[in-house]
Amino acid sequence: MSCVAGRFRLLQSFLEDAAKIPAFFRRDLRVLFSYRTAFFSDWVNMLVQILVFYFVGHLISAKSLPSFGGRHPSYIEFVSVALLLTSFMQLTLGRLVTAVRTEQLQGTIESLMTTPTSTVTLQFGSVFYDVLYVPFRTVVFLLVVWLAFGVHFHWAGLFLVAAIFAVFAPFLWGIGVLSAGLVLTFRRGSASLGIGITLLTLASGAFFPTTIFPGWLQSLMENNPIKQAIDASREALLGSVGWASTLPTVAKLVPISAASLAIGMWVFREAMSRERRRGTLGLY
Repeated sequence: MSCVAGRFRLLQSFLEDAAKIPAFFRRDLRVLFSYRTAFFSDWVNMLVQILVFYFVGHLISAKSLPSFGGRHPSYIEFVSVALLLTSFMQLTLGRLVTAVRTEQLQGTIESLMTTPTSTVTLQFGSVFYDVLYVPFRTVVFLLVVWLAFGVHFHWAGLFLVAAIFAVFAPFLWGIGVLSAGLVLTFRRGSASLGIGITLLTLASGAFFPTTIFPGWLQSLMENNPIKQAIDASREALLGSVGWASTLPTVAKLVPISAASLAIGMWVFREAMSRERRRGTLGLY
């Protein structure tokens, strides 16, 4: 009976925590309606990115790009898939760090962290708006490049891309949580991680083929999780591959994502415990 009662209390605590997530969503919507310029700037930035890469594509021969499904894509096709992932990365990595930093500057982080709410709920609630917004933005992005520039996608590959993103998301979440932990401790301590992610992105073949690099460096790049996710997404959307070709990449990403998530959660938990002991949680 005690075991059943313990499980019931655990379930009740989980449901009570989950019921708080809509409050985070309502807060973020109110902030969005208060600062509409930032919201529209994101969409303008997306359109500017598309236009820039479209015109750059006129300078690059399709034959210099890798082939997918037996054909060489145009540069805008090649880079569009990468923009999906890199935009997803920017929103995912930056949102949690921004949320923590904003709470610090507003002087509300201490009161928020001392509420009877689990750290997982606080983290997920802070990005719940983006969990809904990012997929919507992704679909709109694909439709824009498809309708405006005649980019050819194999739309059935979206299911494969969704699976890749689902496995890749914990990798990004782990880095985002790690960055938030550094912000709690060092206030502005996430810049070095941002540089690291930028270097990994450049070494992923997102905006140019990795064949331009020396052979020994290309071998190292093959272990880059961002490159693995981008390559698999390109094969799905541009090459029309099936699940059999995508599952090996998914299998490679699972342990990397699990390790990133575990390390990030541990760093965040330790950072929060340290700041609470020192009484410096609200400092910025």
